[in-house]
Amino acid sequence: MSEHELLEKNVRYAVRPAIKPISSGSILYRRAPQKPVVANKSTVLKARPPSLQKPVPQAAPNAASMAGSNAASMAALRARQPSLQKSVTQAAARQPAPDMQVNGAIPSSIVSASLFQTSIFPVLIIDKNLKIVYANPTSRKFFTGFLKLTTNYFFDIFAKYFTIDDVKSIREAMLQGKNGYNWRGQAQIKSREYPTVWTRVYIFPAGINVKNPTEFTVMFDDVTKENRMILRGLFSSLLEASKLKDNDTGKHIERVNYYSEAIARELYNKSEYPAVDAEFIGNIGFLAAMHDVGKIGTPDDILNKQGPLSEFEWSIMKEHTKNGAFILEAYPNPMAKEIALSHHEKWDGKGYPFQLEGSMIPLPARIVSIADVYDALRSRRSYKEGFTHEVAIQKMIETRGTQFDPHLLDIAMKISGQFNDIFERNKDKK
Repeated sequence: MSEHELLEKNVRYAVRPAIKPISSGSILYRRAPQKPVVANKSTVLKARPPSLQKPVPQAAPNAASMAGSNAASMAALRARQPSLQKSVTQAAARQPAPDMQVNGAIPSSIVSASLFQTSIFPVLIIDKNLKIVYANPTSRKFFTGFLKLTTNYFFDIFAKYFTIDDVKSIREAMLQGKNGYNWRGQAQIKSREYPTVWTRVYIFPAGINVKNPTEFTVMFDDVTKENRMILRGLFSSLLEASKLKDNDTGKHIERVNYYSEAIARELYNKSEYPAVDAEFIGNIGFLAAMHDVGKIGTPDDILNKQGPLSEFEWSIMKEHTKNGAFILEAYPNPMAKEIALSHHEKWDGKGYPFQLEGSMIPLPARIVSIADVYDALRSRRSYKEGFTHEVAIQKMIETRGTQFDPHLLDIAMKISGQFNDIFERNKDKK
């Protein structure tokens, strides 16, 4: 195209009408006339794309100008040095800590891993060999006291918290690609020092749109609090219903919780009771109160009778242990059922309902038996007055080895002062 033709085209383009809206918010438009702009030849030439413009000769740089330019560049670089150093420091801070690296190397999925640096969820990244290559800060805090991630292999650490079927399905998902290399399930993470943590577990490829992933993200969602709230809320409602049936209960069930938890804490550091851990203490501190929940099924005229029960009435009363075990069958921890069923068994085998003897009686039931009897002796009932702390302790010592586990009773007597304090702080209102 000649320069004349290009000039004529540019003039036509410059006088093209502009488009203006009729009013704000309107979708209709009208054309507004605009004065033509006459473009001269120099304007057109300047508007040419670089490929059509003639190169402008440049003067060769002399040594002085080059030296000045270099000096200015060095000065600018030195001025930026603090900000550059800050950027380097920040970049280094974003890199995984040494304990999150394997043999000093950052995992290839570091871009994915960096997304979880500030996540509120515990996150691990494991490779195809099921080796942990990354653990975000939340996971290191979350698993403190439970386990050590330095063991490296995922199943070396976590296998015992999954069922056998879960372990199998996780391997199939990761190694064989079942369910699109994804797995979702639950795990109960247990430790002697800390209560059990219930988590939902999600496993999925660390990369996006990867056909054959070599690294996987493992995300844990802690649902312990909500699970406990649901369970305890449900069974606390049953407990309140049982209290309505028994006019003499008062704060008895609360105190039994406190006594039982105090005994369990005393057993915690004794090697002869390995079953007593943090979870045991927390559970018995709630479930001890459920020991008489089976009285919901006991007739009112028997439960609240003034005076001693007949032999027939007593046989009906004893059924509350079986009723309680039936009600608590749905509770996920077997301790609830054990306490309800066996808290009236005796060490010498003369208790009820099944005349269990010695260590055949579950440990939680033996603990609650001591707590229940102590509080029953101290409390006023429609058929008796309450005993003093000293008299109650003496009566219990007299049945050592017959009604109570002798070793367990000795331990309870060492902390009997705590029992008295609990009773005095939680007295029934007159």
